Amino acid sequence: MRIDELDYHLPEGLIAQYPIEPRDTARLLVLKRRGGEIIHTAFSRVGDFLRKGDVLVVNDTRVLPARLIGRKETHGRVEVLLLRKLPGAGEEWECLVKRGKRLHAGTTIQFAPDLAGKVVGNGTEGKKRISFEAHGAFREIINRIGHVPLPPYIRGGEDNEIDKEGYQTVFARCDGAIAAPTAGLHFTPQLVQGIEERGISIIPLTLHVGLGTFQPIRAEEIEGHCLEPEFYSIPPSSAEAINAARVRGSKICAVGTTVVRAVESACDEGGTVHPQEGGTDLYIYPGYRFKAIDALITNFHLPRSTLLLLVFAFGGRDLILKAYREAMREGYGFYSYGDGMLIM
Repeated sequence: MRIDELDYHLPEGLIAQYPIEPRDTARLLVLKRRGGEIIHTAFSRVGDFLRKGDVLVVNDTRVLPARLIGRKETHGRVEVLLLRKLPGAGEEWECLVKRGKRLHAGTTIQFAPDLAGKVVGNGTEGKKRISFEAHGAFREIINRIGHVPLPPYIRGGEDNEIDKEGYQTVFARCDGAIAAPTAGLHFTPQLVQGIEERGISIIPLTLHVGLGTFQPIRAEEIEGHCLEPEFYSIPPSSAEAINAARVRGSKICAVGTTVVRAVESACDEGGTVHPQEGGTDLYIYPGYRFKAIDALITNFHLPRSTLLLLVFAFGGRDLILKAYREAMREGYGFYSYGDGMLIM
């Protein structure tokens, strides 16, 4: 499949710039794969399309305010993005550094009076390894001085306090992501309660959204692309709940592409999900055979992205592009803060 087959034209005015409030008043496009029917409704009605016994699998990752601004000893400005904590004692992290080629091992960066970092080596593909020295609890300092690394198509806002919570889902529990699993942004506590009262279970897992999710596809043929691994964890209780739903014939509905990748990574060929913890580089594109996921709640994704490619694999390229054209005609908001889509 060629990379240009992931292109579509989106008017800039349809790129949502702010969170929708209340969140469940977002619009919802429901796409039925069998027959291609499209239904327009409100996200607050998502439970109408599920049945008692079905399960919603959600990602409970929480976005770190991972963008740090510091100064070198020469007073030059340095912008660092925390990617992942490296194994071992202390706070050594693999980081993406803006114009990092100029940053050599031994360079010290002062981020705040109580936080400094020293470059201790190179990571993979131009990244840097930085060892942080904190006078106090590292995570508390990061939460105080860090900025939410919003996508570049959201203009400004990175210093806006609303984004430290507005860019978190209601399910967020486990620190570690550099971006939100945005399909979950449409849920409110009231909507969750209403869904559970219908007899629909909400099952958590964790996938820390990292660079792998957002790496651009540079290969002309999409099969030549590789994903950078991202940490995921499926606890025994979640695996058991998903498997029990499959046995009784209930639907497994993934809230977001990250959930799809985590569940499918932990599946055997028969569709049984096993408790897992580790890294996944599962790359899903058309031709992939889904083993466990029956329905997908997602947002509207960027052209030439692995996210759009996964959605093509699940719903079919032609049908998804038809739905995208319909969403554009109807004025839906696209991307992270945009409206939602249920593919079933």
